[in-house]
Amino acid sequence: MMAGSARKSTQRERLVMGMVQVANRGGYAAANVSNVIERAGVSRPTFYDYFADRDDCFVAAIADIQQELGEAVRAAASQAPAQEAAVAGVEAIVTFASSHPARARFLMSEAMAGGPRALDTRDEGIAQLAAIIAEAERAATAATLAPDLPLEAVVGGIYRMLATRLRRGEPAISRIADELLAWIAGYRTPVGEHRWHTLAPASPAPPSPHVPDVQIQHMPGVLGPGRPRISEEEVAEIHRLRILFAVAKLAESKGYTATTIADITKLARVHGSVFYRMFSSKQDAFMAAHEVGVQQVMRVTSGAFFSGETWPERSWEGGRALTQLVEANPLVAHVGFVEAYAVGPGAVQRVEDSHTAFTFFLQEGLVYRDQEHPPSHVAMETIVTSIFEIIYLQARRAGPPVVSPMLPVIEHLWLTPFLGPADADRFIDRRLKGDERRS
Repeated sequence: MMAGSARKSTQRERLVMGMVQVANRGGYAAANVSNVIERAGVSRPTFYDYFADRDDCFVAAIADIQQELGEAVRAAASQAPAQEAAVAGVEAIVTFASSHPARARFLMSEAMAGGPRALDTRDEGIAQLAAIIAEAERAATAATLAPDLPLEAVVGGIYRMLATRLRRGEPAISRIADELLAWIAGYRTPVGEHRWHTLAPASPAPPSPHVPDVQIQHMPGVLGPGRPRISEEEVAEIHRLRILFAVAKLAESKGYTATTIADITKLARVHGSVFYRMFSSKQDAFMAAHEVGVQQVMRVTSGAFFSGETWPERSWEGGRALTQLVEANPLVAHVGFVEAYAVGPGAVQRVEDSHTAFTFFLQEGLVYRDQEHPPSHVAMETIVTSIFEIIYLQARRAGPPVVSPMLPVIEHLWLTPFLGPADADRFIDRRLKGDERRS
């Protein structure tokens, strides 16, 4: 009995590892049952002894690896002083990524392409890690200094930052730990004064003048009899916009993987030949819809940022415009922050390029005030990816995304390493009071 049980366990483990290897090599699209059983060296009937389908195996692999990581974080957080629980937890995450790069890459990167069930499992795992750290921190006294951070967003941001390096096959992942720990230390405040541990919504700021009134992706009217005659170029542009809107709408309602070109042309009310004159594939159309959103987000955020007088003011204005733009354009939020990883390597690269672009807005913070230990490039990238994680979490919630009320916690993440916790919080509170008077 024990031998049979061990054999079953080994077969399941081989299937899970086969899923990890196939997905890491070819992405979610390549992770079909045939490829997994070939890699695992087991029969098709054996696969179905354990899993209902490929998605069941994919989700099981995420859950297994997340459980392994959770045990490592729990052990590290429980053995450290309460005020060092976050430090110990982050160090455990980086150590896991360094020691098990294939498993970490699957969990932190490839899992993002697996559809709603996979994303739910990934998000629940991150929430559990945050809860483990928070539970360990509760033993600290009110006067003890500990990092005041939105743990769920930061853990998700670290996943994203590590995913970039794991996909590139960087060998020195462990070296990142020191830079992250130095960054986290900059958020230390007395535990009794902590206010940023959760993503609690604040009152929305007044509308940013930089956010357009018209949605980025919208459905133009259908061309038909009785309309004024327009040029072929104008007709083509209307068709293109209808297709891009349909792509974005279907990304939100069905997801990239489940959407077909027939779905897109039906919703856009264009013929298939019109689609193929403009786009070579579903992926090509999704990339175009994604790019429209990215360009507009950068344009609006940049314009708002440079309207401020000082770097903190510029940061606030940029953040206000960004959060309001994303909130007012839920389709852009979903395509850009949720579905991009399912579209393929090109979209993932574009997301990572936007991480780099947003760190540009942080560069001025390095010279705004003299600092003995300024944030490293890794720290600045993790600030950006943690903010992306906040927007992603809001985009995935039921109902319209609630992003603009997250502005204060976003600014806390953004400003504190440069201004220090006390000055950053004073600035945020002044802006909140000023916004209340203006609203």
